[in-house]
Formats: sequence, structure tokens, C-alpha cells
Amino acid sequence: MEDALDFDIIIIGGSYAGLSAAMALGRSRREVMIIDSGKRCNRQTPHAHNFLTQDGEKPGIIAAKAKTEVLEYGTINWLDDVAVAGFKQEHGFSISTQSGKHFSAKKLLFATGIKDIMPDISGFEACWGTSVVHCPYCHGYELRDQPTAILANGARAVHLAGLVRNLTSDLTVLTMGPADFTAEELSKFNKHGIAIIENEVSEILHTDGQLEKILFKDGTAKDCGAMYAAVPFLQHTILPESLGCSFTESGLMKINNTQETTVPGIYACGDNSNMLRSIANAVYSGNIAGAILNKVLTDEQF
Repeated sequence: MEDALDFDIIIIGGSYAGLSAAMALGRSRREVMIIDSGKRCNRQTPHAHNFLTQDGEKPGIIAAKAKTEVLEYGTINWLDDVAVAGFKQEHGFSISTQSGKHFSAKKLLFATGIKDIMPDISGFEACWGTSVVHCPYCHGYELRDQPTAILANGARAVHLAGLVRNLTSDLTVLTMGPADFTAEELSKFNKHGIAIIENEVSEILHTDGQLEKILFKDGTAKDCGAMYAAVPFLQHTILPESLGCSFTESGLMKINNTQETTVPGIYACGDNSNMLRSIANAVYSGNIAGAILNKVLTDEQF
């Protein structure tokens, strides 16, 4: 006889992706527990963009409305807590939380996002998500026509420069050291009037998160109103790794076309497993994950 499990699915992470998955599951009357630490990846961003019906809305308002809607479904449960340990059981998984609670479920869904690692540049973190950003689709239109910097080198800088040059004619690439570009890439920069500065950035001067000037370690400075930065990241939780999940070279969780990780029964959605970081994509991937999980459970039970 199978052990009694508390839930069909435990969703770790209750932001846009996790809530989207929970809505799909709630509408199929699946018993779900959402465990959320309250640390949305975009909590510093003042307004959300490029998301139909919510363009310009505050991300916190979108998340709060989503939570209210999802919890209208009676089989969805919510816990403000941090999942700290996970174990494979004979018929599913168990999760323990920081407050000492324990739950079990047939399947796990990680919707935990990622944690950006800020460079050691004074003022950078204060501007992050406002005038120092990662994505031209999420922020570019609002930052258009300003003197703009790209803090990146190599292929990442080339990628961003190609996207951002349509938003501003005043564009400078900051490589933080010797530039790493091919002759062809340098020719493209020259063709489009994109400058390259190899000096290291020491400080970002700003007012309430609005970038005004970039200071360099050699004592020079540059007036600037916006910056795109390719920063490294870590997974928000080590639980997937502790459970045996594999990761890509860039640090994202490996998933297949059904959003299942390399560990059977463990799924992932949102920023932790997809490089397309946006609310719209998080909602999309969560919706797909919820539908897939419901189908998997249906196939096991029907």
C-alpha cells in the first residue's frame, strides 16, 4: 500500500511562474502546497513592461493580484516559509522548511528563480532594476534616447549592443578590462558609432536609483542615463542540486521539453531554467508546467 502523501504537488517559489502553475493545477482540483520565501527576483523594479494587460503596472501589484486569484481555488495552499531540505521517498518527495514544518507530495515543482550577483561597484545595486537593467525588452523603451552604457564583454556585449542600438544613438560598451571582440565585431561597433571603454568602473553616481554619471578607476567619468549589465547569477536554492538535478554550463536547471528535470518527478519553470527572463515568460512556463504536471498525474491515476 502506498504511503499517504500530503499533496499532489509541492511548488517551491510563489512568484509569477509558481502562481501560474498553481492556477492550472487548482483548476484541475489538484492538491497543491506553495512554499514561498517572499523574495521575488524583480522586487526592486518599479514597473513591469512587455506583458499584455499589465504594461507599466508595479510588479508587486501583479504578484499580489495573482496570489489572490490563485488562492480562490480551494485545493491550493500557501505557506510563507523557506524550503531548506528535500528527500526522495518511495512514492514521492518530502520537503522540510525553515520553521520546522514537513510536507510530502507526489511531484515537486521548482519555481525559485535566480539570484543576480552584483559587481563590486559602488551605486550599482541601488540602481539595479531601475536604470541599471538586464533586458531591453523589459526596460528598453523607458530608457530610450539616453546616453547608454553596456557593462559586458565578448559575445554578451555584442548581443546587447545589437538590441540596444535601436533604442539610442548614444551607446558605449564598458568591458572592464581588455576588449574581447573579433575584427568583424569591432567593425560593427565602428559602423554604428558604438564606443568602447576598457577602463574599470569604480562607481555609479545616481539619485534614488537613477543613474547620472559613471566614474572610472583612472579618474575619468562619463555622463550616462542608463546601463545594461550582464551579471552572473546563482540559483536561489541549493535544493535541486541536493536532490540530484543537473544544470547547464550557464547554471540553469536542465529540463526537457516537458519541463521535467534530470530527476524523475521533479519539474522546473521560470527563470531558474530559462534564460528568457521576463514576467510574461515566467507566466507562460508556469502555465505549461502546471498543465504537464496535471497530465502526468492523470496518466498515473487513470
